[in-house]
Amino acid sequence: MRSYETLVDATNDLIKRGYTANLSLDGDTIDDKAQDIHMSADDFEIDEFYRFEGASNPDDMSIIYAVSSPKYSLKGVLINAYGTYADNSKSAIAAKLHHHQVSNNLHREDRPTSD
Repeated sequence: MRSYETLVDATNDLIKRGYTANLSLDGDTIDDKAQDIHMSADDFEIDEFYRFEGASNPDDMSIIYAVSSPKYSLKGVLINAYGTYADNSKSAIAAKLHHHQVSNNLHREDRPTSD
């Protein structure tokens, strides 16, 4: 996985790599308002994500997601807060975003099993 110093660096690199849609979290969907697309949790995949914490302000915390959707033939960027300003939505979208963050950061022996 790549490493970036700032949210802007990550955003610029993802755009260069084809993640051009500007996505937003809207309750139970992730939306590309420019194309009037509203994706449910089953309509997209999280390809990468990067967390950032503001050096001068710990309340300035965000995550950038590289999202793709074969169903809609799009790749885009979703930026969301965590910590103090996090979206505490109980939607399937929020659950998928959170699960991806947690499961990809666990060591193999820490990952839950289906047993």
